[in-house]
Amino acid sequence: MRSATAIVILLLSLSTACAQSPKASDVPALSGDKAMEHVRAQVAFGPRPPGSPALEKCRNYIIERLRDHGYTVEQDAFEANTPYGAKKMVNLIGRKGTGDRGIIALASHYDSKYMEGKQFVGANDGASSTGLLLELARVLAGASAPLDYWFLFLDGEEAFVEWSTFDSTYGSRHLARRWKQEGTAAKVRALILLDMIGDRNLDILKEYNSTRWLVDLVWEAGAKAGVSEILSPVQAAIEDDHIPFLDVGIPSVDIIDLNYGPGNSYHHTLSDTLDKVSPESMEKTGRLVLMLLSMLQERFARK
Repeated sequence: MRSATAIVILLLSLSTACAQSPKASDVPALSGDKAMEHVRAQVAFGPRPPGSPALEKCRNYIIERLRDHGYTVEQDAFEANTPYGAKKMVNLIGRKGTGDRGIIALASHYDSKYMEGKQFVGANDGASSTGLLLELARVLAGASAPLDYWFLFLDGEEAFVEWSTFDSTYGSRHLARRWKQEGTAAKVRALILLDMIGDRNLDILKEYNSTRWLVDLVWEAGAKAGVSEILSPVQAAIEDDHIPFLDVGIPSVDIIDLNYGPGNSYHHTLSDTLDKVSPESMEKTGRLVLMLLSMLQERFARK
């Protein structure tokens, strides 16, 4: 992703009759250590750019974990035109339910940036968000709520050469267009994108390309979950996988820390390694997300 203007849930089971506001005690137990296990597994595959054997191994790992928790997994395969020619890519969609009653989508990219001749393993970008998404899928597997949860593991977020409208977000651009054409986009009430949330010194910025009411809800959820310390006062507009979904009318928020290392010095460098990732950071982010989901379920149950 690129900064365009850097100024630097047991889940609360809801019914239409439920009127209580979610509290921190209402969310289920989530384990940062379990999320960290998924990060280690991804890093062990090595660099995972689109079309690589390592990313295929990672994809199979994600599919197995989702199926273990009872999700139906769709492999959304497509061919993308990149600066290096046509590349085969695959988005993964893990779901329970048809989505006809409405969808809350949770997303992460699972590719790592292509760096020719270098061992860039992307422990934080994007193994941490993928690891947390898998842990959230475990926690929410038995959730009973008005809206369905769909988990998106997006391919090709990273630019092959230089970030641009055309060389980036391949998977999200493909899926957003497809969902618009099929009518699925109209069923998605909110999309929550996670990116780079494993930083030991976590400070999630206020991303203002995101849907404003969702950003406000993230900050409210952080306070309710008791994790306001991970939310930064810094504001910035970030180009990331949420943009294509915003473009097709899906309310979306990017939960991202783009201050990774001193002066963001670990971002897209060989320093993005396991020792920079914290289970505590992922657990706090997970608690925030679970509270946010509780609040979203309550919000839409009343409509």
